[in-house]
Amino acid sequence: MPQTRTSMIIKGNRKITADTALRLSKYFGTSAKFWLGLQNDFDLEEEQEKLSQELEQIKAVH
Repeated sequence: MPQTRTSMIIKGNRKITADTALRLSKYFGTSAKFWLGLQNDFDLEEEQEKLSQELEQIKAVH
């Protein structure tokens, strides 16, 4: 994996893709789902922060 890809991911300029997840999982002996899960968690947290005021206006159905 190119060093530039790793650097861009660390800086937040690039997401972990399936390709990257597979490579990281092979290198670190983890699952690709682990890496994609980290990316999904990060994406959700970012969107939660951006949309927090809008989301507060949504009424839940009980």
